Amino acid sequence: MTKILVINSGSSSIKYKLFAMPAGIEISGGVIERIGEKGSAVPDHHAGLKIILEKHNSVSAVGHRVVHGAEKFQRPVLIDQAVIREIKKCSSIAPLHNPANLMGILACKKLLPGVPQVAVFDTAFHHTLADYAYTYGLPYEYYKKYGIRKYGFHGTSHEYVAMEAARILRRPLEKLKIITCHLGNGCSITAVHYGKSVDTSMGFTPLEGLVMGTRCGDIDPALVGYIMRLKKINSEALDDLMNKASGLKGISGISNDMRILEKKAAAGDSRARLAIDIFAYRIKKYIGAYTAVMGGCDVVVFTAGIGEHQAMVRKRACAGIFSCMKKTPKVLVIPTNEELMIARQTNKVIKNNH
Repeated sequence: MTKILVINSGSSSIKYKLFAMPAGIEISGGVIERIGEKGSAVPDHHAGLKIILEKHNSVSAVGHRVVHGAEKFQRPVLIDQAVIREIKKCSSIAPLHNPANLMGILACKKLLPGVPQVAVFDTAFHHTLADYAYTYGLPYEYYKKYGIRKYGFHGTSHEYVAMEAARILRRPLEKLKIITCHLGNGCSITAVHYGKSVDTSMGFTPLEGLVMGTRCGDIDPALVGYIMRLKKINSEALDDLMNKASGLKGISGISNDMRILEKKAAAGDSRARLAIDIFAYRIKKYIGAYTAVMGGCDVVVFTAGIGEHQAMVRKRACAGIFSCMKKTPKVLVIPTNEELMIARQTNKVIKNNH
């Protein structure tokens, strides 16, 4: 039995799960929070991981979630100093995530010397996008010189639920056209054509695409400069506005929690209703677009908090959209398990390197 510890290291937290592989049995899991915060008993990630490792003996390998791999990392990799340097380089385009992911990696290397560490990237599943799908309509030098392009995120989740959909339908993944909808506080949709991601709604950052809990999603790019001049704010304030004060929260003026908004809308709150309308409408547009991109659709999968639990959103997102098709796609609700997917990929990398 191989024990694989999966680590999702945030700026002030560490989420973890321990799996027995290859069976994929979850042995334990938990979260260490408020790391480094005032009054916290856990001063840093090293101390947090030490607490976790005191509970678990004989860890065979560690799989780390890393948000951004840019173009360098197109698959999970065994971590060495060269990989660490490249993850640091990617931090310039994922400043909120990669440095925190890296803190977990460095702490594990110190606490578990000699134990293999594997990096699994959120962006890796989307490396199969064609150049016409990932290139923005900017001067081409911005892509070549600065790496500005669509990368996509939630890749581990999209890959997992696509594989599960194929298993449930008892059909080969390589013969299915699947649209996967990861709808939580962060939301993204992916077109999975015969097992490969061919388009996805998030872009250079996780801000592009759907309306989300607190993110605005797609907007007219000219609004960026217009709002900065109108409100006399700098780029950091605008970034906060679009990422933390928009979406369901900004439209409703109430909350980014869909459960609360459903109750408020049912009680007659017009802005809560509008937020839900916009949210469902944007999903429908993307499902329609991705059906066109793939030349059909066999199954639509909903996952994550809203996707799994808000039947009203699923119903409205799919209502009438497939009426012109001879065969209506199946609609599945599949709980995502990114940690199990990371454990599987870590196990595969370890096997391939022995």
